Amino acid sequence: MTYFYYQTNRYGQHNQEQLEELKTQYTHIADKKNWRIIELPNGYYQAEYKNLENNKHWVDVTRRETIEGAERAIDSSIDHYKKKLRVFEGPKVVKTFK
Repeated sequence: MTYFYYQTNRYGQHNQEQLEELKTQYTHIADKKNWRIIELPNGYYQAEYKNLENNKHWVDVTRRETIEGAERAIDSSIDHYKKKLRVFEGPKVVKTFK
């Protein structure tokens, strides 16, 4: 997951098509219905999201000791990607002067 972040963090070096693909990916990850939690043989729980190109493949993100911890990690990831989607909205006016 860290590789994905650093790979796509430089928005200025992407063309319009790449930005649209990035926006589609972020939108997909920011939707909770595309996530699941599985229990691993060692008793840990793994949070995964569905791969956008191949719906049968899941991308593992994080492992936690409890289901609740895994769900909190998913919610945190969703919040993170929703914030990243704000970049596509352009600058936000916070104050104007007369």
